[in-house]
Amino acid sequence: MNLPETGDGSTEEHAALLMDSYRRWTGEALIACDSERSAREQLFHAGKVVLSHGTEDNPVLNYGNRLGLELWEMDWERFTDTPSRLTAEPMERAERDRFFRAVTESGYVDNYTGIRISSTGRRFYIVNATVWNVIDRDGAYKGQAAAFTEYRYL
Repeated sequence: MNLPETGDGSTEEHAALLMDSYRRWTGEALIACDSERSAREQLFHAGKVVLSHGTEDNPVLNYGNRLGLELWEMDWERFTDTPSRLTAEPMERAERDRFFRAVTESGYVDNYTGIRISSTGRRFYIVNATVWNVIDRDGAYKGQAAAFTEYRYL
């Protein structure tokens, strides 16, 4: 899967926003970066799933890296047109909503575990995800993001 050419979430600025806000909350780097490739390229090809959504009333996904797109079985266009609540089954959505409210209040949560569903209906269990508020350099809220390496199909 190739790096998307355009779109708000596929910019160098969005990659830096995700990585900077992750570091601000956790004190750690989201991914190990080198100076040979852009942050945008490195985040897209990272060895962990990374995704984010915006600040709409019904937040829409605005970023998914290669592993995220593959896991949810979507291309960039479809992924970034999907309300983030639809990544969970209807019976899981109330729990997901409660969890994201807790993240909003505390800034970030690690060790999140939950069930998600791909575009084809394939269910999987996310294990030990970190979910954080995406904030800019001035502390303005820009959405939420999640990263994880562990998942298993159900």
